[in-house]
Amino acid sequence: MAAAKTDLVIVESPAKAKTIERYLGSGYKVVASMGHLRDLPKSTMGVDIEHGFEPDYQPVKGREDVIETLRKASKRAGTVYLATDPDREGEAISWHLKELLDIPGDKARRVTFNEITKNVVKEGIAHPRDIDQDLVDAQQARRILDRIVGYKLSPLLWRKIRKGLSAGRVQSVATRMVLDREREIQNFQPEEYWYLNALLETEKHEKFPAQFHGTEKKKMELRSEAEVKAVADAVTGKPFTIGAVTHGTKKRSPSPPFITSTLQQEASRRLGMTPRRTMSIAQQLYEGVDIEGEGTIGLITYMRTDSLRLSEDALAAAGEFIRAHYGEEYYYGKPRRYKTGSNAQDAHEAIRPSVPSLTPERVKKSLTGEQYRLYRLIWGRFTASQMANAVYDNITVDALCEGYVFRAYHSRISFPGYTAVYEDNRDDEEQEEGKRPLPELTQGQPVNLDKLDPEQHFTAPPSRYSEATLIRAMEEKGIGRPSTYAPTITTITAREYVVKEGKYLKPTPLGETVTELMEERFPDIVDVQFTARMEDTLDKVEEGQADWKGVLSQFYGGFSQDLEKAEEALQGVHIKVPDEVSGEICPNCGRNLVVKSGRFGRFLACPGYPECSFTMPLVVEMPGRCPKCGSRIFKRTSKKGYAYYACEKGQACGFMSWDVPTKDNCPVCGKTMFKLSGKGQRKSFCINEQCENFTPEDKRGYRYRRGSSTAAKEGDAPAKKTAARSAAGKKTGTKKAPARKKEST
Repeated sequence: MAAAKTDLVIVESPAKAKTIERYLGSGYKVVASMGHLRDLPKSTMGVDIEHGFEPDYQPVKGREDVIETLRKASKRAGTVYLATDPDREGEAISWHLKELLDIPGDKARRVTFNEITKNVVKEGIAHPRDIDQDLVDAQQARRILDRIVGYKLSPLLWRKIRKGLSAGRVQSVATRMVLDREREIQNFQPEEYWYLNALLETEKHEKFPAQFHGTEKKKMELRSEAEVKAVADAVTGKPFTIGAVTHGTKKRSPSPPFITSTLQQEASRRLGMTPRRTMSIAQQLYEGVDIEGEGTIGLITYMRTDSLRLSEDALAAAGEFIRAHYGEEYYYGKPRRYKTGSNAQDAHEAIRPSVPSLTPERVKKSLTGEQYRLYRLIWGRFTASQMANAVYDNITVDALCEGYVFRAYHSRISFPGYTAVYEDNRDDEEQEEGKRPLPELTQGQPVNLDKLDPEQHFTAPPSRYSEATLIRAMEEKGIGRPSTYAPTITTITAREYVVKEGKYLKPTPLGETVTELMEERFPDIVDVQFTARMEDTLDKVEEGQADWKGVLSQFYGGFSQDLEKAEEALQGVHIKVPDEVSGEICPNCGRNLVVKSGRFGRFLACPGYPECSFTMPLVVEMPGRCPKCGSRIFKRTSKKGYAYYACEKGQACGFMSWDVPTKDNCPVCGKTMFKLSGKGQRKSFCINEQCENFTPEDKRGYRYRRGSSTAAKEGDAPAKKTAARSAAGKKTGTKKAPARKKEST
């Protein structure tokens, strides 16, 4: 009797193969395809537009040995399980493998794993299905759409602007979004507004701050110095009386578990990870990590998802864990279910730990630093999503004088609820405002005015996009899908259509030139709504409600006409990209230096070349102003390779600091505040020694005391430092400015 054939399981990565083979045991051989093995050719378009958009798929060059090994293994195997990633691209890879390896239809079976755990893997193998051709066709339509746009538009950009450029259906819209934000900033007209802060004192000499709120009949906003003066003159020297003293309770519910976009945003904000790095580390956690005492296990569910759905098993496990480790009162009482957005595909669960009882501390020894921090973030967000609300006791006090109301506010947490596990800091500024306790006050109690402090402010323009906020905007507008966010940003920065200044994205003159050409000649390609509608159309292909070749035909009709018109209109035209002029002056000839690009990146050069060949490293302007002389602050690099921040006047001023300047101003002295360098969210502090809000260096979180921020030498290395934390995880720091509805400049 012939021995039973071993079944073959094909996955994408070796790490996943190792984990799954251990779960399945004997009778199964698990191998990795190492990603795509068949694709459109690189050197030509590879799409026969004239004959129904027929793609010309070719084996990927350099992968011949892998293809041959898989072909032989599939011939010898019984059933071939195609277990690539559970999304459109993974479905297409499985289809390509079936076609490339000539696997008969009755032998090829498709399986997916939302998480790499033993039960889920065995369950998936026990319930295989056919390849979903609608998913494959949706991916083919996306791939070919992007190929047509790229291969038809890029040569035009090469001829009319510069070699090496590219255009894309999603990347061009993302670039336009960055440019539109820059235009909005440039066109912004600031408006003046004022705060009037009062320091009040009780008969027992207890002082507390209150802010002008309005009259007893309505809230008022102070728009000019004259309005401030009118209020100040009316209350100066007059008695204040405590009016309403309102006690209340506020409940705050936790954020939902992560989806791809929110994970990338929080990892950027808290951990300082780029979206691309976040997805790389998340992929490792999904595919499997060798955990001490547990073996190899996938720690999280699939990380490319736009769904907030959670499995019933996961909800039950979370509830059991919370009750056992925190107490019954910390559990919400029933599973929390979150509503998925209308644009979501809802193909997978939200991102969550595969085994909720595997706490970050239990697996810490087995993880790298980045893996641990990201897993802690995912585990904390998921666990908190099933916990009870945090409860705050609030006190609002109105102080009355001459018909005007000055309001004081205090809030304290009375029950931590989900914040025992995860603080999302959504209203961090609001919480800072009410942290200072108020004295015992009763209605009708007289208080004295100690001093008035008027503050002039101007409304600030919107901030430039960071990688995280651009992803959020793309998600909100329906541009791209979870798998495309990080690659899109990587592409537009690699092409130098946008550059990062600090953590913010700024369009370059090249990006502006390309986008303006696209806006004029190919408005649909850079139209946000058009691109979002195309994503919806691709979703319909996936659902079997639209024919993928019909979608391509409909798009190509208008696109080809725009292409013909552009070729005619730009006949003999070459568009010059304007120089990006910097504020730096050439020391040899006095011209303003301009930004150039070379093989090692961007640098400053004299526009007088070849008469003047002066060059220097690119200077990055930071937010804020020099606390000594008010000039700009530049990011520079020391002789030993360390980043530091110095006044643009150099030795003439003498200011430099290893700490990072922020866009925030000190609420007391008005000077730029700084924060510790390093990854993750850091609290800002005032470095002005004459200010009552000054934070001494031994309170900033350094590992040990360093010299004065103005005394460090350029060649010195910055001292290592870590944020001081208590066992409960609370950071030390100074008082923060009260929350404002508008930012001051």
